[in-house]
Amino acid sequence: MIEHLLKKDGYVYRIDLLKASDEELIEISRRMGLALNLHEMKKIASYFKKEQRLPTDVELQAIAHAWSEHCCYKSSKPLLRKFLYKIGKDKVVVREDAGVVEFDSHHYYVAALESHNHPSAIEPYGGAATGIGGIIRDVLCMGAKPIALIDPLFFGDLNIGHDELPHGIKHPRYLFKRVVEGIRDYGNRVGIPTVAGTVYFHPRYTQNCLVNVGCIGIVEKEKMIRSRVKNAGEVYIYAGGKTGRDGIHGVTFASEELRKESEEESMTAVQLGDPITKEPLIHAVLECNERGLIEGMKDMGGGGLSCAASEMAYAGGLGAEIWLDRVPLREPNMEPWEIWISESQERMLLSVKPSNVDEVLKIFDDWDVEAVVIGKIVEGGRIRVYYKGQLVEDVDLAFRVAGIEYEREWKKPVINESYVDFEMPDLQEAFFKIISSPNVASREWVIRQYDHEVKGGSVLKPLHGFPYETHTDAAIIKPLRDSFKGLAITTDVNPHYTSINPYWGTASAIDEAIRNLASVGARIDAFLDCLNFGNPEKPERMGEFYESVRALHDFASRLGIPFISGNVSFYNEWHGIAIPPTPTIMAIGIVNDVRKIATPLFKKDGDAIYLIGETKREMGGSEYYNVMKINGGIVPRSDAEAIKKGMEATVKGIEKGIIKAAHDVSNGGIAITIAEMAMAGRGARIDLSNIAKLRSDFKLFSESNTRWVVEVEDEEGFHDAFQGIPFHKIGEVEGDGIVIYDKGKKLIDLSGHEITEAWKSFSRSL
Repeated sequence: MIEHLLKKDGYVYRIDLLKASDEELIEISRRMGLALNLHEMKKIASYFKKEQRLPTDVELQAIAHAWSEHCCYKSSKPLLRKFLYKIGKDKVVVREDAGVVEFDSHHYYVAALESHNHPSAIEPYGGAATGIGGIIRDVLCMGAKPIALIDPLFFGDLNIGHDELPHGIKHPRYLFKRVVEGIRDYGNRVGIPTVAGTVYFHPRYTQNCLVNVGCIGIVEKEKMIRSRVKNAGEVYIYAGGKTGRDGIHGVTFASEELRKESEEESMTAVQLGDPITKEPLIHAVLECNERGLIEGMKDMGGGGLSCAASEMAYAGGLGAEIWLDRVPLREPNMEPWEIWISESQERMLLSVKPSNVDEVLKIFDDWDVEAVVIGKIVEGGRIRVYYKGQLVEDVDLAFRVAGIEYEREWKKPVINESYVDFEMPDLQEAFFKIISSPNVASREWVIRQYDHEVKGGSVLKPLHGFPYETHTDAAIIKPLRDSFKGLAITTDVNPHYTSINPYWGTASAIDEAIRNLASVGARIDAFLDCLNFGNPEKPERMGEFYESVRALHDFASRLGIPFISGNVSFYNEWHGIAIPPTPTIMAIGIVNDVRKIATPLFKKDGDAIYLIGETKREMGGSEYYNVMKINGGIVPRSDAEAIKKGMEATVKGIEKGIIKAAHDVSNGGIAITIAEMAMAGRGARIDLSNIAKLRSDFKLFSESNTRWVVEVEDEEGFHDAFQGIPFHKIGEVEGDGIVIYDKGKKLIDLSGHEITEAWKSFSRSL
């Protein structure tokens, strides 16, 4: 249908967009895998009409990648600019491939959070592994040494029958297993600890699992690198793995909904990770940076060499010349456009002064990493690409890199929240169902596969306690050998909340992230977000995104905490079935002294147990309602001022030694919080009579926000520290297991062994 519009010209094809009908423009986009709509194709045709020539296949492919949702955020940028970019901007040193924030007087910490959803749905092992590889490079390209990995993961019902799966969908149990293996094998082999994350299950992830990945690094201030060139005359050096056909159309494939044909059509869009190449690549890059040899640097991630070279030059206000035939190839007979847009892994692009080229190449050679000169920086704002002497691309970078943006139509989500009446069940039986449910039970099966102690900087690990263990609220990393200052890390979101109410569900994610940090003695310092949503071309989906981003703004701005980096992943949808709105929050806190932190385990018989915060009948999306199969209820609300006051008082209480153990109240309510604190050691005797005027089951299992359970020895000091903040004494540390009363009635009476066995039952079933 479109062959008459193609003309062979040396090593490329020229495509006659000027003579193409609307139908032919769409067919060109489809046949070439561009994922561009008619408006975009017409905009490109108009550009080349002004250029008075026909575009090459190299140019069309490069523009399509630059204009993909993944690369240019064309649907989300207007809202991100309106709501998020200005929050706490004075605190953000740099916001490029990763966010950069001051750690101490001599160092920055660097962090990034990304998604690798579509590739992981098609090929879960490779998709997850290369997600880890890509996020490491995002931190590395700022000149930072990667020190920790984070992995929020979301899957469908693991027990769904194979006959219930839509055609073309892999079973959630298979996806779960292979994603974890991909993260395990890459992270462990490259030698970076995986210290924090989330594993969440919801039926609407069955068609579209989510694999979000984060990384944190540390860099001396004077050695931070920017993702941009500095001056004309600099040389582009390609370093790392060879270029192959894997990852071609990766970002355009991720900018459309998945279909049953996606696996067959898009398997080559999934990259192939190689941690054995990555490890020496990291060392070589850091050595070059240590010697002051790098002017600018970017990883060849989404869009490959095409986007990396263009974005670096554009950010520096300059242009570039590229010689494609110098790129090291893994496969023979690759077309110029394939070389240009391939997303093969383990590749970095460095901008280097001509006088430093030989020294840089020698360092890479010493580390047995391939590195070659492939281009140079020039005056003007165009990118010119040559292949064996032929000019195959010559495009204005402003058009290429910053050429498209949409103000999408959005519709406010329909919110149905109401109280639900039902008879109270046997509460001990309900407790067992909750603590063994997939979203509450132990994640030991996942955690044990990751090396979370490599490099020796993990102060507080994902599991804590002996001889039995419980999970910690946040991991703590000590990044510097000669300092006791630490970084606390957590990730949070509850898709059951956001599916009912995107605004308050998102606010709850912010609230829980801060609670988790405060529970270990850390003050919130920075947020990152990975915003996973459905098709933005549908007003209902865009409305969910709008409400979520609005909540991020409302709470982060009141707290004065910036979003230093993030990602938007749209089109997580399958034949009209979208994922729950999933604004994954990664939060980083500062621990002034890692020797003065709190853990969740009760410490000493006779110590008082207090509940901080107010308990309300906020059960919508709760684990109690899920196991009871009850729809409806009110999603927990949040108040930024209450979060701020509660965090500060809790952290000060930990720093002063007033609080000896702390754990935030989240999934499963107070009952689960107490059980997790008693699981690995001393038990508790609890009386809930005075915490609220609610039914016993609501007291036990309410998931109201901004609450902590803490162990206190100095009660007078605690009262002084928490003046103006609601709190209730609810019991004492005593014996083994937990006994919980309400108004004289015993609700739960369980030993530590019984609790632990129930909590671990899910991991043992995998």
